[in-house]
Amino acid sequence: MSDDCLFCTLYREGDHVASTEGFVAIRDINPQAETHLLILPERHIESFHQIADFSPDETKRMLDFIAEVAADNGLTDYRVVVNAGAGAGQTIFHLHWHVLSGGLTGRMT
Repeated sequence: MSDDCLFCTLYREGDHVASTEGFVAIRDINPQAETHLLILPERHIESFHQIADFSPDETKRMLDFIAEVAADNGLTDYRVVVNAGAGAGQTIFHLHWHVLSGGLTGRMT
Protein backbone atom coordinates (compact mmCIF):
# COMPACT_ATOMS: atom_id res chain seq x y z
CA MET A 1 0.00 0.00 0.00
CA SER A 2 0.99 3.56 -0.63
CA ASP A 3 0.72 6.33 1.96
CA ASP A 4 -0.20 8.97 -0.63
CA CYS A 5 -2.83 6.98 -2.58
CA LEU A 6 -6.49 7.84 -1.95
CA PHE A 7 -7.65 4.28 -2.59
CA CYS A 8 -4.96 2.80 -0.32
CA THR A 9 -6.26 5.14 2.41
CA LEU A 10 -9.87 4.13 1.71
CA TYR A 11 -8.84 0.49 1.80
CA ARG A 12 -7.37 0.98 5.28
CA GLU A 13 -9.84 3.50 6.72
CA GLY A 14 -12.91 3.75 4.47
CA ASP A 15 -16.53 2.83 5.03
CA HIS A 16 -16.55 -0.64 3.48
CA VAL A 17 -19.72 -2.12 2.02
CA ALA A 18 -18.02 -5.54 2.07
CA SER A 19 -14.59 -7.04 2.47
CA THR A 20 -12.73 -10.26 1.94
CA GLU A 21 -9.08 -11.18 2.10
CA GLY A 22 -7.25 -8.71 -0.14
CA PHE A 23 -10.30 -6.79 -1.44
CA VAL A 24 -12.92 -4.31 -0.24
CA ALA A 25 -16.02 -2.74 -1.75
CA ILE A 26 -16.94 0.91 -1.16
CA ARG A 27 -19.60 3.24 -2.53
CA ASP A 28 -18.36 5.70 -5.13
CA ILE A 29 -18.56 9.27 -3.77
CA ASN A 30 -19.46 10.51 -7.26
CA PRO A 31 -21.90 7.83 -8.45
CA GLN A 32 -22.42 7.44 -12.17
CA ALA A 33 -25.39 5.06 -11.79
CA GLU A 34 -28.16 4.36 -9.28
CA THR A 35 -25.80 1.85 -7.65
CA HIS A 36 -22.07 2.52 -8.08
CA LEU A 37 -19.65 0.46 -6.05
CA LEU A 38 -15.87 0.30 -6.30
CA ILE A 39 -13.89 -2.87 -5.74
CA LEU A 40 -10.38 -2.12 -4.47
CA PRO A 41 -7.53 -4.57 -4.07
CA GLU A 42 -5.36 -4.19 -1.00
CA ARG A 43 -2.18 -4.25 -3.06
CA HIS A 44 -1.33 -0.98 -4.75
CA ILE A 45 -1.20 -1.78 -8.44
CA GLU A 46 -1.55 1.27 -10.68
CA SER A 47 -3.83 -0.07 -13.39
CA PHE A 48 -5.27 -3.05 -15.19
CA HIS A 49 -2.09 -3.02 -17.29
CA GLN A 50 -0.42 -4.77 -14.32
CA ILE A 51 -3.15 -7.40 -13.78
CA ALA A 52 -0.53 -10.10 -14.38
CA ASP A 53 0.88 -9.13 -10.96
CA PHE A 54 -2.13 -10.98 -9.50
CA SER A 55 -1.84 -14.72 -9.12
CA PRO A 56 -4.54 -16.84 -10.76
CA ASP A 57 -5.98 -17.45 -7.27
CA GLU A 58 -6.16 -13.70 -6.53
CA THR A 59 -7.86 -13.07 -9.86
CA LYS A 60 -10.46 -15.75 -9.15
CA ARG A 61 -11.06 -14.42 -5.63
CA MET A 62 -11.48 -10.91 -7.04
CA LEU A 63 -14.04 -12.04 -9.62
CA ASP A 64 -15.88 -14.12 -7.01
CA PHE A 65 -15.91 -11.11 -4.66
CA ILE A 66 -17.36 -8.82 -7.34
CA ALA A 67 -20.18 -11.33 -8.00
CA GLU A 68 -20.78 -11.75 -4.24
CA VAL A 69 -20.93 -8.00 -3.62
CA ALA A 70 -23.37 -7.55 -6.51
CA ALA A 71 -25.61 -10.35 -5.23
CA ASP A 72 -25.46 -9.10 -1.62
CA ASN A 73 -26.58 -5.67 -2.85
CA GLY A 74 -29.53 -7.15 -4.73
CA LEU A 75 -28.06 -6.47 -8.16
CA THR A 76 -29.18 -8.86 -10.88
CA ASP A 77 -28.40 -6.66 -13.89
CA TYR A 78 -25.13 -4.78 -13.63
CA ARG A 79 -21.92 -4.03 -15.41
CA VAL A 80 -18.32 -4.28 -14.25
CA VAL A 81 -15.95 -1.69 -15.72
CA VAL A 82 -12.23 -1.12 -15.36
CA ASN A 83 -10.51 1.90 -16.89
CA ALA A 84 -6.92 1.12 -17.87
CA GLY A 85 -4.89 4.30 -18.19
CA ALA A 86 -5.54 8.01 -18.48
CA GLY A 87 -6.67 7.73 -22.10
CA ALA A 88 -9.47 5.42 -20.95
CA GLY A 89 -10.61 7.82 -18.23
CA GLN A 90 -8.66 6.45 -15.26
CA THR A 91 -7.96 9.32 -12.85
CA ILE A 92 -7.01 7.43 -9.68
CA PHE A 93 -4.05 5.19 -10.32
CA HIS A 94 -4.86 2.32 -8.02
CA LEU A 95 -6.44 -0.61 -9.84
CA HIS A 96 -10.18 -0.72 -9.18
CA TRP A 97 -13.39 -2.02 -10.71
CA HIS A 98 -16.69 -0.17 -11.00
CA VAL A 99 -19.86 -2.18 -10.35
CA LEU A 100 -22.80 -0.24 -11.80
CA SER A 101 -26.51 -0.92 -11.87
CA GLY A 102 -29.48 1.22 -12.82
CA GLY A 103 -29.44 4.29 -15.01
CA LEU A 104 -25.99 5.61 -15.85
CA THR A 105 -25.51 9.27 -15.05
CA GLY A 106 -21.98 10.15 -16.23
CA ARG A 107 -18.38 9.15 -16.72
CA MET A 108 -16.43 6.70 -14.54
CA THR A 109 -12.92 7.41 -13.27
